[in-house]
Amino acid sequence: MLAEVMTVGDELLTGNTVDSNSAFIAKKLTERGYWVRRITTVGDDVEEIKKAINEVLGRRPEVLVISGGLGPTHDDVTMLAVAEALGRRLVLCNECLEKIKAFYERLYREGYIDDPALNEGRRKMAYLPEGAKPLENSEGAAPGAYIEHNGVKIFVLPGMPREMKAMLEREVLPRLGERKFVQLKFLAEITDESKLAPILKEALEHFNVRIHSSPKGFGKYIGVIIFAESEEGAEKAARFLEERGISLERWKL
Repeated sequence: MLAEVMTVGDELLTGNTVDSNSAFIAKKLTERGYWVRRITTVGDDVEEIKKAINEVLGRRPEVLVISGGLGPTHDDVTMLAVAEALGRRLVLCNECLEKIKAFYERLYREGYIDDPALNEGRRKMAYLPEGAKPLENSEGAAPGAYIEHNGVKIFVLPGMPREMKAMLEREVLPRLGERKFVQLKFLAEITDESKLAPILKEALEHFNVRIHSSPKGFGKYIGVIIFAESEEGAEKAARFLEERGISLERWKL
């Protein structure tokens, strides 16, 4: 199963914000059993987002997760771009509007803001692509969206990491089934990757796994991550490496 991730925001492209969202999303999708084939980052521009979405759809992954650009300001244009890329109208979600209203009223009662009224920016967040299912934001105001389009499951999430993580865990992953990949992480006691490479290649020929090696500089250890559909499969591949003379110890990150 294939997936792609897209993060949106000028701040990611200028380097003012580190894109931790894509790494978190990719890790969770991998654990769920998806191979994340590509991660794309685009700025807050409708045409650029549309172009990137259409490029992803042309590659036909099973899942596309988009994060960022759902807020109340002028540069939060992701929902509009998604709607236009899919040839859909942007329509008001009344359920979303009521939840946004309740969110700002709560902030007002708790003393965080001085005006709970639904202004233009707040109403803007309640518009979703036609036919989209709203995804509840338990940590913020802007709802997410879930759309199935030509066989691709598209999830649109906020960019604030706290909001994105909560929505991914509660709204996205339950829709992706139960299949998981196991990841076993080791430190291989070997001096450099060139000596490890032929042994890893041999393991890949014998087992239905993927293996990632991560050099720690020339010295004592090479990080090795074995991806498999079961812990038993990953353990068999690990034992194979040890039988070929590679000493492994569990890698605690």
